[in-house]
Amino acid sequence: MDAAFTAEQDEIRRTLRELLAKRCGPDEVKAAVRTAAGYDRELWKQLAERLGLPGLSLPAAYGGVGCGSAELALACEETGRTLLPSPLLATAALVAPLITALGTEAQRTALLPAVAGGTLTATLAVPGGSLSAALALTGDNTGGEWAGGGRAGGVQARRTDDGWRLYGEAGQVLDGHSAGLLLVAAHTGGFARSRVLLFLVTAGAPGLSCVREVALDETRPQARVELREVAAELLGSEESAETADVPGTLAAVGRTVAAVLAAEAVGAASHSLERTVEYVGAREQFGRPIGSFQAVKHRLADLYVQVQAARSAAYYAAWDPAAGALALAQALEALRTTAGEAVQLHGGIGFTWEHDAHLYFKRAASDELLFGPVHRLRARAAEVADLFEPKEPAV
Repeated sequence: MDAAFTAEQDEIRRTLRELLAKRCGPDEVKAAVRTAAGYDRELWKQLAERLGLPGLSLPAAYGGVGCGSAELALACEETGRTLLPSPLLATAALVAPLITALGTEAQRTALLPAVAGGTLTATLAVPGGSLSAALALTGDNTGGEWAGGGRAGGVQARRTDDGWRLYGEAGQVLDGHSAGLLLVAAHTGGFARSRVLLFLVTAGAPGLSCVREVALDETRPQARVELREVAAELLGSEESAETADVPGTLAAVGRTVAAVLAAEAVGAASHSLERTVEYVGAREQFGRPIGSFQAVKHRLADLYVQVQAARSAAYYAAWDPAAGALALAQALEALRTTAGEAVQLHGGIGFTWEHDAHLYFKRAASDELLFGPVHRLRARAAEVADLFEPKEPAV
C-alpha cells in the first residue's frame, strides 16, 4: 500500500479547505441549518460547479470527475472539519453508487449527470430509521428485517396497471425534506415471497409527504417520509428484479459509506482538538496558560494519539473499503472522546449550549446513533471476519 497522496488529491484537499474556511465558519453553519433546505444552496452550487464535489466519484461518462472513494473520503474529511451542512453524504455516497450499480442505462443517463452537476440531490429512505442495518454495518441485511416485514410495516410496494405504488413511511431520512429524488427500500412479492427492492420517487409526487424532524445534530438534517399510494419507478429493469442482489449491493455501498464517514469524523475530531489546543494556550489561570499544566498536557496528548490512530484507520479504509466498519468505529470513538474533552477543557463557557464546541459534541452523539453504536460496528466486523468461529477440536 502506498499511503502517500497524489498531487491531485492534495489539490482537492487544499482547494476545499480554502473555500470552506471562507464560506463555512461556525456562524455560517448555524445560519445555514436554520434555512428551509438545511444547507447553503449557493455554497452547494459553488462546490458542484468549481470542484465537481457531488460527482467526484462518478464516472466521467455520466458527467462525473472519475475519481474513486479515496478522493471522496478526503473531501469529506475537509467537510467534516467545518461540519458542512450539505446533501453530499446522502447524494454522492449513498444514492449515486446504488443507481450506478443497479439502475438501467436509461436511469443512469437520466439521473447521474444531474447528480454530478449538483442540480439534483437524492437520499435513501429506509423504514424504521435502520440505515446502519440496511447497509450491513451493524448486522446481516440479507433477511430484510431492517425494512419491516409481513403484510404491514415498513414500506410496501404493489404493482398496478399503471406501474408501481408505494405505501408506508420511513423516519430519520437524511436530507429527506429537501432531496429532489428519493430512493425508497420497499417490500414486494406478498407475504410468502416478500423481498426488498429499491424504487425511485420524485419529490412532490402525489401522496408523498416529507417533513423535517427535530434532530440532535442540526448539521445532519433528517426527515420523516410518508407515502400514500405514491407512484414509483423500480430501480433497474423489471426483468432483472428477480435476480437483483439488493442486500449485497447495499452492503457493498455501506462499506464505502463507512470509509467516507470515518474520514468525515476524523476531520471533525481533528478540528475540535485544534480549537481546544488553541484555547488552552490562550486561557490563563493562576497567572499562566492552562495548557502549560501537566494534567492538561496529558489529556491533550492522549487525544492526539487517538485522533491520529483514527486518521490512519480512515485512510486505510479509503484505500480498502472492506475495513470501513472498523475505521468508522475508531473514528466515531475518537470524535466522541475529543468532543467531550473539548467541552470539559473549555471550562464554564464550554458548557453553554451556544458554544461552538457543542456543534461537534452533537455531531459525535448523532452519528453514533445513526450509524453505530461503536460496539455493534466492531461486533459486526468481527462476525464478517469469522473471528469467533468455533474451532475444530484437536485430534
